[in-house]
Amino acid sequence: MKLLRVGTPGAERPALLDADGTLRDLSALITDIDGELLADEAALARVRAAAATGELPAIEGEVLRIGPPLGRIGKIVCIGLNYHDHATETGAAIPAEPIVFMKAPDTVVGPDDTVLVPRASEKTDWEVELAVVIGRTARYLGSAQEALGHVAGYAVAHDVSEREFQIERGGQWDKGKNCETFNPLGPWLVTADEVADPQALPLKLWVNGELKQDGTTADQIFPVGEVVRYLSQFMTLYPGDVINTGTPAGVAMGQPDPKPYLRAGDVVELEIEGLGRQRQPLKDA
Repeated sequence: MKLLRVGTPGAERPALLDADGTLRDLSALITDIDGELLADEAALARVRAAAATGELPAIEGEVLRIGPPLGRIGKIVCIGLNYHDHATETGAAIPAEPIVFMKAPDTVVGPDDTVLVPRASEKTDWEVELAVVIGRTARYLGSAQEALGHVAGYAVAHDVSEREFQIERGGQWDKGKNCETFNPLGPWLVTADEVADPQALPLKLWVNGELKQDGTTADQIFPVGEVVRYLSQFMTLYPGDVINTGTPAGVAMGQPDPKPYLRAGDVVELEIEGLGRQRQPLKDA
């Protein structure tokens, strides 16, 4: 299923995109798309059954904002330098273990919402990423295969980053990762049963119409199942938690000087095959 949330910020309602591309209202069946729903197999089965019978009402005649496809996110765990080609372009050594940092849930916005360039920023950068959404509580998992059974679905994430804040200002990476609007998510949460192989997904990103990133999740250093297994050794993952799994080569930081960092007025578009497309205009905070 392709699950999404539509409406104004803070007042989104649950919806489903059916096989014909028609937007269907889920409000009569569920209150939201969140961890509680993803952990409830009976509720998900009711949604699937209603979608199969065609009984869900169509949402027509409205120009609706698409919000983040997941509400009440618990935590966002991110993996840095998780593509071979991205590590190469930045001159970094291949990590022996996943590099882990966190993003606050309040960085999440809709896939087509405006991204704000932070005040005093000179190095705002782009990163298309595969987001993994947890559907079952995961702790001390024993294998990557077991870990994949705890995944509810996948989405497109834009891990916007400010490189000076992240790298040159001391301390942890978090300062360059948690600025307002720095995690557009969506448009859809695609349930795991529709993604045959999370390691075979092409990812692309454009800035002002120019292709900047053109990669595949096959190049990940630590595949999705291993990332979930690994994280479960250090923290409990709950339904509704999100994992951003890293970005391929092509970020501004990896370009020759002068590096083409983002500015107000730029437009970023990104997509992952089968998971949808985003488009964000940028303006100054």
